[in-house]
Amino acid sequence: MTEHAAAPRRGDTPAAHAPAPQHVVETMTGAQSLIRSLEAVGADTVFGIPGGAILPAYDPLMDSTKVRHILVRHEQGAGHAATGYAQATGRVGVCMATSGPGATNLVTPIADAYMDSVPIVAITGQVSSQAIGTDAFQEADICGITMPITKHNYLVTDPSEIPRVIAEAFHIAATGRPGPVLVDIAKDALQATTTFRWPVETSLPGYRPVTKPHAKQIREAAKLLVTAKRPVLYVGGGVVKAGATTELRILAELTGAPVVTTLMALGAFPDSHPQHLGMPGMHGSVPAVTALQKADLLFTLGARFDDRVTGKLDSFAPYAKVVHADIDPAEIGKNRPADVPIVGDAREVLADLIVAVQAEFDAGHKGDYGDWWERLDEWKRTYPLGYEPAAGGELSPQQVIERIGRLVGPDAIYAAGVGQHQMWSSQFIRFEKPGTWLNSGGAGTMGYAVPAAMGAKAGRPETAVWAIDGDGCFQMTNQELATCALNGLPIKVAVINNGSLGMVRQWQTLFYNQRYSNTVLHAGPGHDGIEPPAQGTRIPDFVLLAEAMGCVGLRCERPEDLDAVIEQAMAIDDRPVVIDFIVHQDAMVWPMVAAGTSNDEIQFARGVRPDFGDDLD
Repeated sequence: MTEHAAAPRRGDTPAAHAPAPQHVVETMTGAQSLIRSLEAVGADTVFGIPGGAILPAYDPLMDSTKVRHILVRHEQGAGHAATGYAQATGRVGVCMATSGPGATNLVTPIADAYMDSVPIVAITGQVSSQAIGTDAFQEADICGITMPITKHNYLVTDPSEIPRVIAEAFHIAATGRPGPVLVDIAKDALQATTTFRWPVETSLPGYRPVTKPHAKQIREAAKLLVTAKRPVLYVGGGVVKAGATTELRILAELTGAPVVTTLMALGAFPDSHPQHLGMPGMHGSVPAVTALQKADLLFTLGARFDDRVTGKLDSFAPYAKVVHADIDPAEIGKNRPADVPIVGDAREVLADLIVAVQAEFDAGHKGDYGDWWERLDEWKRTYPLGYEPAAGGELSPQQVIERIGRLVGPDAIYAAGVGQHQMWSSQFIRFEKPGTWLNSGGAGTMGYAVPAAMGAKAGRPETAVWAIDGDGCFQMTNQELATCALNGLPIKVAVINNGSLGMVRQWQTLFYNQRYSNTVLHAGPGHDGIEPPAQGTRIPDFVLLAEAMGCVGLRCERPEDLDAVIEQAMAIDDRPVVIDFIVHQDAMVWPMVAAGTSNDEIQFARGVRPDFGDDLD
């Protein structure tokens, strides 16, 4: 299985995946029109919290048999849940909040979805239209606030516009480069009587995403690929969003070129495939990072040359020509000039490239990457991912995450928070399939994992869903455990508990002379973070907290108990499970390229710089 069957292609209209609505003209309130519109576009799940301005919409929502509402404990949880739902299913996620603070609590997950190109529609209530601009109670200009972090947003004051706006919002969110759309609806528009008409006619003359690539550019890209000596297929999250992983594998195996997959693309190409070099970037594998540096061609598909991948930009891939294919023309040339720019949907780009490369082969033009692979295989053997066991015999965080991946397997969905545990998860869980890795890549949002896992489980209830979280991240959004318990969403949460804000502490160790300012979570003021040895965060007690939230709480402190505790959690399927893994605090994420430095300065381990030689021609 290489594609999730339920996930539509990017570029499809969500309504096309719902039963075709009959032509309907009825008189109803704006609130009823909103719910009927959500039903018509095929939305089946809404994460939200009611409040004064959005309250009119919650009354008809109670009568809907097609839209399930999940009452979250915080609006940030609603937004991340919508994102997790969208990433796991390929459909548009939906969240709902009231005006003022309800809406502003959605800003972080909206920004997160924008950075990672996730299709969500956020629906917010607004004060009555005559009160807009008067600083009314719970008024906030949420359209103005979110304008830089949405694909588009709407302020609706006329109830007759609701069906059209909802149809357009879902279309814009899901097509082209996916992203969040905000729909802000005034309270009086929800209360007023209107005529509901469906289907609606949409006219978006300024919105015409290019999906079909230019044939000439495809031919030029194919020629570069077959004449290169050291090519790399540099694969980003756009390939997953386009449902193009099958085509990617065909192209890779046809050409024999090495593949690297970014943090957002894990699972786009099987980790176990012999052509896969791993993840590039600040904490990527040595072969992946170095292959990009030494390549003579970067064949870039749905990636954006993010600073975490490139390191110091002016020293990135100095020998390489660049083919850059992306659905968003604004990304091409933004950070690195492209020798061959290709605007188009990744699935169509790859399909056309396969034909063009085969034509080159038929004409007798085929790349010879033998010397390149000899060098790559040497780097893979010499610099494999690994870790040192804890000196005191404690649990190693890498060991915990590696065993979860092995025991749970590649069919599960894994959602990570942000920090060391996120990087270890990307390194030590084997991702074989698309749609199985959820994380906050662009924004780096602490608190993402638990609500995202909740949303994924709501969208794919038949699939095991694990949240890998840190003790710092977990304390930001763990209230959604109650939501999971009450709504029959039995996720598993593995808390990697090292008693500190681990990634910040790692930087303090390396760059701030071990001055651990405000990164210790397991002790009070004045503690230096060094003595006594950390025993994990104990306030709060995560086991007792889990039980208070209606979940099962487990704790694991010894390596010899690790497998048994994971298997115990796997056997529980009627409630969420939280496992408090007490790990040693000094583990670090390696390899590492320090921020602002060149990828040539990658360290395999602390103080260990690989020697690659300079004999490439």
